[in-house]
Amino acid sequence: MAVIIGISSIKTIGNAAQFHRRLAGLSRIELADIAGVGKTVIYDLENGKETLRLKTLLKILAALNISLTLDSPLMDRFEGDEDA
Repeated sequence: MAVIIGISSIKTIGNAAQFHRRLAGLSRIELADIAGVGKTVIYDLENGKETLRLKTLLKILAALNISLTLDSPLMDRFEGDEDA
């Protein structure tokens, strides 16, 4: 199931990450070790901090087996365009 998250709701990503972390039985420190980030970053994400680096966010989400999908009305054209 996909969840659509607007730019103003970074907290939703943090809530989803926290939900997955807890169901996996991981502490923040354990998740930080797995993702290769600092434990404060996990806290920041789960509390909706808006200034996380994208690369850091992607590391955490990958560690939780969460993927991001880009979607727009132009994605079909983008995927079919050799110059994209």
